[in-house]
Amino acid sequence: MADKQEEAPKADGRASRAQVIGSDSGPEAPFPLRMTGKVVSGFGRGSKELGIPTANIPVDTTPWIETAESGVYFGWASVLLPPSHPALEHTSSTPSQPSTTFTSASTTSIPTLSPPASALEKGWRVYPMVMSIGFNPFYKNTVRSAEVHVMQRFEKDFYGCEMRLCILGFIRKELDYVSLEALVGDIRTDIEVAGRSLGREKWMGLGEAAWLWGEEE
Repeated sequence: MADKQEEAPKADGRASRAQVIGSDSGPEAPFPLRMTGKVVSGFGRGSKELGIPTANIPVDTTPWIETAESGVYFGWASVLLPPSHPALEHTSSTPSQPSTTFTSASTTSIPTLSPPASALEKGWRVYPMVMSIGFNPFYKNTVRSAEVHVMQRFEKDFYGCEMRLCILGFIRKELDYVSLEALVGDIRTDIEVAGRSLGREKWMGLGEAAWLWGEEE
């Protein structure tokens, strides 16, 4: 079972990474996958140690996650933000802000997906994301978790907000790392691969759009 912790392979000695995931024709089965929940407090390491902020949502209400392979996935994340959140001040024409210090120097553009006016007024915003499902063997977690890195810089947290995830593909298996620097380097590549992959027309999540911004349950 995928929800049982197993020893993860070491990250050293791997072949070069794929630069794009999937074909231009779009996601293939079993994707897209859906996941939803309210953002909860996680381990507190993303921003402090890695410089890569993450949002955590509970995994116990998502049936398919029990058999999902531990590793890194990518897709689109929507968040229902409260009226006071500063992110609501940004319009669809506002340039996307890099989500980390190292992505600001990346040549990979950040794809965008904007909800209709009716959803924007309610507080829905949609962003590209990468997420880790697993035990994070570098930190020796004993509980399986889902940690989402939203590829957008936020001035304020959004704990307690509803988040919906449309997962479109699998980037790589969960790995163990010999150093923090190696872990951060691989996450940087994950983000860039996700950005390139989602920037294609058939990967814009349009078939899931109404669900992402709350117009479909």
